[in-house]
Formats: sequence, C-alpha cells, structure tokens
Amino acid sequence: MAGLILKLRPGEELMINGVLIENGDRNTRLRVKTIGANILRLRDALKPEEATTPLKRAYYIAQLAVAGQITNVEAASILKSALNENTEMAPADTNLSEAIESYDFYGIMRALKTFVLADRQTVLPTVEQDASTRTLKAAE
Repeated sequence: MAGLILKLRPGEELMINGVLIENGDRNTRLRVKTIGANILRLRDALKPEEATTPLKRAYYIAQLAVAGQITNVEAASILKSALNENTEMAPADTNLSEAIESYDFYGIMRALKTFVLADRQTVLPTVEQDASTRTLKAAE
C-alpha cells in the first residue's frame, strides 16, 4: 500500500490540513493515503517569535506552506526574495533554489532543520565547585 506512514509518540501533536491532532497515550502508526495532504509535526514547528534569523524565517515560511496556511506560490515568492537578499540562507550542502522552484517545502525544512532547530537542544547542567559549595551552571 502506498502512502505516508507517520509514527507518533504518546501525546505527540501534528497538524493535517489545518486540523490539530493529538495522539493518545500509546505509540501509534498512521497511514496517510491522500496525495498532497499538508502534514506538520508540531515538534518540528517554529513559533512565530522564534523566527529571529534569516534561516529561521525561511524555515517558518516553509512551515506555513507545509501546514497549508499560505499558498505555495506565496511561500516561494517570499523565499526567493529572502534567498536573494541573504547569503546566510544558502548553507553549503543544500540547494534551496531548486526546492523553492519545485515547491518542495518539506525539503526546505529538512535542509534547514539542523541549522534552525540546533538551539533547541537541551543544555545539560554541569557541576562546578564554588568555595566548598556545589552550584549548578548551564554548560556553555
């Protein structure tokens, strides 16, 4: 059978064609058979206030297109002008222009994900000695 298989963790949220869905208390597998369905895992989503750099804004625009909140034409237009204005938006290992031309917004999100979501990784505390008392400080 053809289709996209989604594996969801307990409590994981996703948006399908603008509808917010939350998984129950067990792992779940879903098969999406509709071609062209707009699917966005919310763990991969940026909030508008997080789109603070050119790369994050590009990711956010692609995310809006994937979620079906703006049209592919609108998203491509915004991303083309952003790509022309910002050299930072072209990481060496990606070809964003091709992805924009083919409306591959999932591909754009995949290409930018490492750069954009890197700061979301949890910062583990380290223990430092401070005058015979222990204090926790964030690792830098």
